[in-house]
Amino acid sequence: MQARRDDTAGSRATARAIFDAAVARAHPAGCLPTHLPAPPASGRLILLAAGKAAGSMTALAEAHYLDSDFPQNRLAGHAVARHGYETATRHIPMVAAGHPVPDQGSVDSAAKALALAASATADDLVLVLLSGGGSANWVAPAGSLTLAEKQAMNKALLRSGAPIGEMNIVRKRLSRIKGGRLALAAAPARLLTLAVSDVPGDEPTAIASGPTVPDPTTMAQARAIVAHYRLDLPAAARALLDDDASETPKPGHPAFANSEFRIIARPADALAAAREAAEAAGYAVHDLGADLEGEARDVAAAHAALARKLKALGKRTAILSGGELTVTLRGQGRGGPNQEYALALAIALAGEPGIVALSGDTDGTDGGGGEATDPAGAVIDPTTLARAAALGLVPAQSLADNDSTGFFEPLGDLLRTGPTLTNVNDCRVILIDP
Repeated sequence: MQARRDDTAGSRATARAIFDAAVARAHPAGCLPTHLPAPPASGRLILLAAGKAAGSMTALAEAHYLDSDFPQNRLAGHAVARHGYETATRHIPMVAAGHPVPDQGSVDSAAKALALAASATADDLVLVLLSGGGSANWVAPAGSLTLAEKQAMNKALLRSGAPIGEMNIVRKRLSRIKGGRLALAAAPARLLTLAVSDVPGDEPTAIASGPTVPDPTTMAQARAIVAHYRLDLPAAARALLDDDASETPKPGHPAFANSEFRIIARPADALAAAREAAEAAGYAVHDLGADLEGEARDVAAAHAALARKLKALGKRTAILSGGELTVTLRGQGRGGPNQEYALALAIALAGEPGIVALSGDTDGTDGGGGEATDPAGAVIDPTTLARAAALGLVPAQSLADNDSTGFFEPLGDLLRTGPTLTNVNDCRVILIDP
């Protein structure tokens, strides 16, 4: 038994090391500096940043320019990240705002970004640093929509089980900054967006709801999503969705003529680092890709079946995957898609020997209450269910109540990394040692 416990501890440590390698590969420190453009010859450099990586990206960018003797009086900007993700900066103001549900800080930050963009001239360069979470950090309600109504809508979207891409299609019609509208404000200045992608397929229109890129989605799609998920919208939101004037700017709009969008880190990069770490640890890699979507518990069941199948082949194997899973809330518990995936995986594996798994969000927080102290995910091993039973925990009951945090917390199996200051979606690691 001692050898089995030691093997399990070793596998858990290896799974964590693989996850950490994925996160490190995606940090802006390793990818942002080489993409920073030359500053404008005579005008201002206006730096606007939003999202979970905004703090690290802003600190790196302002240091790059200030240490290169770019005049401080020609560097302007504003940066916003979710609460707990702020970074100390030298010149650019850095504030915090709500995520996943926006708050007044989100509204104030969007107003500041729009005002700075609107002040730009043809001599200026507007540098936008985007990352996941920007949708909630920059909120500029359109029409007569209030912040309270936007908050209620965000909660409804999060509870609906809709993929992030569909959520953003709706959000863009209700905003003065999303869906290309920040680019409208910045024209005719040169506009460069450098983004850390957190979306399947690295679709620019989906990262932070695409504030600087043309939007090919349609009002009809937004209305269909609202109908499909039976979303109860406030009257002001319905008025906007019923008005074709709320449509977003499309490809070919002149506001995008002097604009460039560049992704500097993506989920596939993180997964490649995970693969390298797994192979270095002696595992053959079964790569499921960086863009998985689906209900967390359903994906977990499929992965459990795959793990058993690969174990039967008798070879040390690591199943790796990225993407963003969803949870349709049915209960009142605490958790997030990574923790729910881990709980459902533990139930499906039923203590299968030789299999250890970790599922975590590379930003350091998985669902929860929107606090920086929320766990990033969870770890399971062959002893998980037995230890839970000894504590009187009922896995199926916890899953039914969406209470994966309540299940893993007393076991000591929550993955706690703290804010990583980057965000390239989830990283799941299943280690099979026959």
